[in-house]
Amino acid sequence: MKAKELVQRYGISTVGLVLVALGVGLSIKSNLGIAPPSCPPTILNLKWTAVSVGTFTWMMHLLFILIQIGILRKRFKIKYLMQIPAAFVFGYMCDGAIWLFNSIDAPATNYAIQILLSLAAVVVTALGIKLEVLGRSWMLAGDMTTAILSDESKKPFGTVKVLFDIALVLVTALLAWVFFGLLTGNGTTVVIREGTLILAIFTGLCMRLTDPLLDKLLAPITSTFAPHNA
Repeated sequence: MKAKELVQRYGISTVGLVLVALGVGLSIKSNLGIAPPSCPPTILNLKWTAVSVGTFTWMMHLLFILIQIGILRKRFKIKYLMQIPAAFVFGYMCDGAIWLFNSIDAPATNYAIQILLSLAAVVVTALGIKLEVLGRSWMLAGDMTTAILSDESKKPFGTVKVLFDIALVLVTALLAWVFFGLLTGNGTTVVIREGTLILAIFTGLCMRLTDPLLDKLLAPITSTFAPHNA
């Protein structure tokens, strides 16, 4: 792989990583339910407050990598291990995004604003995930796992993304019930609400609209990339 292509790949994927982290921050800021990929780390943080959301995030991503190894076995490539540093970076970027948005203002309380923030998180997250996929380098383990499941099942990425996010929400609801006797959080902090469902359902659907736009916009760059399996 040429140096120029390497820089382009990582540049595109890094922008995607930043956008996904901002999507997490926006979903938390909405106070209407957290983005599905951040639901399990958040509910675990509410149970064990000494461990940050970001730390639980990278732990979860390491679990996703193990799942990938189980699916791909000998087809799992060494370069996929770049998901490990991406997991650490993204985990602490989430902590930074949470701090940033909390320092700007208190969580939203106006319902219309909450809905708008959730929808903004949908769009930002959809764009970020697609950029990660296009770069095929600095990719989050959750999104790589979704891509692998999409490839293995021959189903559209957006469709698999919806199912994957719903599964994460169900796992979170189960943990919340075990830990706190509730399905939505710990009684003080709301982890699952309609905003979570908006993000779980509409992120994948949004990608059906935004993916072709990004494909067209970045085609002059991505069309020069060597095949991912090369």
